[in-house]
Amino acid sequence: MSIQFATLGDLKKGNYIVIDGEPCRIVEITKAKTGKHGSAKAHVVAIGLFSGTKKTLVAPTDTQVQVPIIEKRNGQILADLGDSVQLMDMETYDTIEVEKPKDDPELLERLKPGAQIEYWLIMGKPKIMRTRPEE
Repeated sequence: MSIQFATLGDLKKGNYIVIDGEPCRIVEITKAKTGKHGSAKAHVVAIGLFSGTKKTLVAPTDTQVQVPIIEKRNGQILADLGDSVQLMDMETYDTIEVEKPKDDPELLERLKPGAQIEYWLIMGKPKIMRTRPEE
């Protein structure tokens, strides 16, 4: 798994975190100081990158949490396979099958064979993020 560890108190809104084994983007993080003998707590609200579900985490700010390592790569769509597309990585020339993003209808329209795209490799799983302008 391509993950690293970070201290929960160091993370900010917009960072990525692994909650329940799923990589998520933090949309809200609040820190609360507790009494004399407690430790400060962080309340994290995040959206899953693949499922789109809302996840929460409450833990002490000094907790070590998993952060996914995200590889940003470029590819070209070779074929439309219905619910997924076949794409070729522009550096390694590997062909992979990637599920189409369901949450962005505008992006779905632009996913045609020959289109240049940017995809992220998150914990070994590819996700199409955006199309790239034609050179």
